[in-house]
Amino acid sequence: MAACEMTDKIDLSLLDPVLSEKRGDRSALIPILQKAQDICGYLPPEVIVHISKKLRIPEPEIFGVITFYAQFYLAKQGRHKVRACRGTACHVRGARAVLKTIESKLGISDGETTEDYNFTLETVACLGACALSPVVVVDQKYYGKMTSKKILTVLEKI
Repeated sequence: MAACEMTDKIDLSLLDPVLSEKRGDRSALIPILQKAQDICGYLPPEVIVHISKKLRIPEPEIFGVITFYAQFYLAKQGRHKVRACRGTACHVRGARAVLKTIESKLGISDGETTEDYNFTLETVACLGACALSPVVVVDQKYYGKMTSKKILTVLEKI
């Protein structure tokens, strides 16, 4: 679990070592955002404001970078990330049924997080494992040749 997620209060001092080494270097914004997200698990408003003040980069500019790249999150994410492929190979081999099973089991849709912050569900265009389609990745572990029954077993083990 990320350091900032352990409490509802964000400890902005955790970001200062990251910011001090790159002060004034606008080209370092993406690596700084990546490190800040590693620390906090996502990029809440107070983190964006803190980065803006420390680096002297306007908040809208930082927000633009965050919203441009899919790797950044503005909302708290679940402890377990479930990524379901919706690429062509997965689609023709039943990915839609697998996704519907995940949504039903977790009670969330694509881009949502369960109320207990245990799971976040994302669909992705391709996971690069087409020979294993349909593919689901849970916490960076790939599960291939998924079926509705198999994904239920995976989710229940977590």
